[in-house]
Amino acid sequence: MADTSDPHAPSDGAPDVPADSKLTRTKRAWARQGKFLTGRITRPEEQRLPPGQHLVRDWPVLDLGTQPRIALDHWRLDVTGEVEHPVSWDWATFKAQKQTQETTDIHCVTTWSRYDNRWEGLATRDLLDVVMPRENARFVLLHSYDGYVTNLALEDFAAEDALIVHSWEDKPLTIEHGGPARLMVPHLYFWKSAKWLKKIEFVVADKRGFWEENGYHNHADPWKEERYSDEE
Repeated sequence: MADTSDPHAPSDGAPDVPADSKLTRTKRAWARQGKFLTGRITRPEEQRLPPGQHLVRDWPVLDLGTQPRIALDHWRLDVTGEVEHPVSWDWATFKAQKQTQETTDIHCVTTWSRYDNRWEGLATRDLLDVVMPRENARFVLLHSYDGYVTNLALEDFAAEDALIVHSWEDKPLTIEHGGPARLMVPHLYFWKSAKWLKKIEFVVADKRGFWEENGYHNHADPWKEERYSDEE
């Protein structure tokens, strides 16, 4: 197995599993207790659609005008910052991690929502077990191959149905929707679910990303209509 203390170490494609430790056991206990869970994952049907949203059947494409094409043999995901075990995974190593399937709704700040999306990928909580964030880690920065950056509180990144996804509706994630891999955090507006994911950085202090610097809300809860920064 690769030396995960070196983010540029070669990988043999096997899943990375850190040695058991007090911190690992603590993180797993947090997951079982729902410590990171800030919102309700399942809601009554009458509360399923957030205020101001309308349902769509298709999946609208929104981006910054660039759709980077990343060949799988050149794709890497780096996990860095305030973690005990930084990693730099190639595609085979990423796919060799524990895989999880979820069905979730998604909600875009441009007022559309889509129900019952089927996803497959790496649960963010399983990623936490691998890299083990340090006690001072409070926020996560998501960096994309097109230069996009967005920010999340650690508890939102670690929500129980959040995934780093490579498949949607039983097919590989297409380029226009963020393939080969993107973040999927369904309880927040979807600009927080960075497409074309390249690097996950655990940090001590919050730092606003692209849309957060350009007038969007720093948290982005659809049920509170946290769309724009003047609503904070």
